[in-house]
Amino acid sequence: MAKIVIRKMEIKDVPEVLKVEKSSFPVPWTSDIFYHELTDNMQALYFVVDYGGEIIGYAGMWIVIDEAQITNIAILPEYRGKKIGEQLFHHLMMAAIRIGAVQLSLEVRVSNIVAQRMYRKFGLLPGGIRKNYYTDDQEDALVMWVNLK
Repeated sequence: MAKIVIRKMEIKDVPEVLKVEKSSFPVPWTSDIFYHELTDNMQALYFVVDYGGEIIGYAGMWIVIDEAQITNIAILPEYRGKKIGEQLFHHLMMAAIRIGAVQLSLEVRVSNIVAQRMYRKFGLLPGGIRKNYYTDDQEDALVMWVNLK
């Protein structure tokens, strides 16, 4: 079995990241969005999960002053349920702490109980609802957050 490596996302990773993106979200980000995040957004930090040379997941966040906001986290469907998302999320949290973030937050679909359960393992708690947040079906988002210090 190949080893999982979590590393910073590079421009060359975008085509494979798009495969993960399209298999994970009903309204996927475009390659232009990822290129912008990697080249123009100084607050953005993205990582990929490399499994034997294949990108099987990715995650990103924005660091604004001392707050980390998770933008996306996704694992290819065939690799879900293997704790890879937990490893990736832990990596994100540790990166946010190293950078000096004191709080971390994210939005998650109210119907995504599996993801909510994982986030709770890391201490995130519900902080509110964003009504009609998702553009594909107007589902609400649950805002979750945790203090990192």
